[in-house]
Amino acid sequence: MHTARFTLDPAFTVGEVNPRLFGSFVEHLGRCVYTGIFEPDHPTADETGLRQDVLDLVRELGVTTIRYPGGNFVSGYKWEDSVGPAEDRPRRLDLAWHSTESNRFGLSEYIDFLRKIGPRAEPMMALNLGTRGVAEALELQEYANHPAGTALSDLRVTHGDKDPFGIRLWCLGNEMDGPWQTGHKTAEEYGRVAAETARAMRQIDPDVELVACGSSSQAMPTFAEWEATVLKETYDLVDHISLHAYYWPENGDLDSFLASAVDMESFIENVVATADHVGARLKSKKRINLSFDEWNVWYLPEWEEHAKTLTDWPQAPRLLEDNYSVMDAVVFGSLLIALLRHADRVTVACLAQLVNVIAPIMTEPGGPVWRQTTFFPFAQASRYGRGQVLDVRVDSPTYETKKYGEADLLHATAVRAEDGTVTVFAVNRSRTDALPLDVALNGLDLTAVVEHSALADADPDARNTLDEPERVAPHAVEGTALKDGSLTAVLEPLSWNVIRLS
Repeated sequence: MHTARFTLDPAFTVGEVNPRLFGSFVEHLGRCVYTGIFEPDHPTADETGLRQDVLDLVRELGVTTIRYPGGNFVSGYKWEDSVGPAEDRPRRLDLAWHSTESNRFGLSEYIDFLRKIGPRAEPMMALNLGTRGVAEALELQEYANHPAGTALSDLRVTHGDKDPFGIRLWCLGNEMDGPWQTGHKTAEEYGRVAAETARAMRQIDPDVELVACGSSSQAMPTFAEWEATVLKETYDLVDHISLHAYYWPENGDLDSFLASAVDMESFIENVVATADHVGARLKSKKRINLSFDEWNVWYLPEWEEHAKTLTDWPQAPRLLEDNYSVMDAVVFGSLLIALLRHADRVTVACLAQLVNVIAPIMTEPGGPVWRQTTFFPFAQASRYGRGQVLDVRVDSPTYETKKYGEADLLHATAVRAEDGTVTVFAVNRSRTDALPLDVALNGLDLTAVVEHSALADADPDARNTLDEPERVAPHAVEGTALKDGSLTAVLEPLSWNVIRLS
């Protein structure tokens, strides 16, 4: 059996992990909001209708930034519908998900939710640049952030929110390159309105952080050309360009599915190259960072088939409630590794989504909450993936995939915390064989293995469900050793591994 190897040295780093890398996403889609985070009649609901059992798991998950209110939903969103007395808010048709939106949960409730998660939870507000534009964006900014003394800031105060919401991070629309998007635009059209909106918002507050829409996926026919055109208009006005990517086993091709992070890393590197090319052409010293503000495993073809059957306009229907397996969680962990490996440029990332909708947390109306298999890699990465990412260059056995050619069986990264401890995150993509691992530790004052945990199972299709909510969880791995400056371990087949060293 061939051994995978790499070397860790504190002299060779990628960059500091931005806490925003562990963001998530709450959209008015399916049951993410209603009977997800917000269910006033639930036994655990607090005085504002938030499920406290869900809040507990959100805190455990370690989520930082939360993007809201969409997603495709935002391109038909009227923010004014979501403020003021809940009983007076209008019901609206949501074209994005063929549903009815009650607006019972709105802007104030979103901010309340963030505050109850804790001080590390930061808002990331998406603006409607589909059916609306500059004026409405400025009105929302004034309502949300201006202290008092204007019509809209005083309106917020009358609605019960004396203190401004302090939203620093704003998305200039959502997936405007996609023909499915309400108000879809060409790159030239979007670049112009994004620039106009950004310029106006900076007149109110020069320090806002703005995310321009990049491509909805690397497979889009306009990919790279879209980024180049948009950034030509907005380069000096925005801070980030967005990326979105979802992965699933196409036509049962599990080997390619397990190598999904090959595509994610390629996507990141190609967007970086495009952004830097625009900067060079503009002779700018500024660097555009990346906001990977939608990513996950999503069985998209199942939704596309279901969408063909929609004829009515239900409220909070069960949509996109994928139930994740151990294999899904291993791919999910590999995507996290890809983000960490590019922490020098990916400074925001949002797992889509947080509850019920392709989510790590599931609920039953009036009933329990439980962790999906994907909950564990995210929670562990958020907890132990803070600090400097070390440059990991693997020497690994490989295997063949239909989509990506030859891929490494080992996918790995490592993060060095401020106290000098190091955490190795590693995935073994082999579905059948264990993978020996040998890591040389140069210049690191490490003497002990604190823990080696793995998410793996004899049944790669094992899942956590309403009936078996604790079927899958990480388990301790024995035999991992640190001796004479070398770490040795064996990674179980099809596994996500966290190895903590001190």
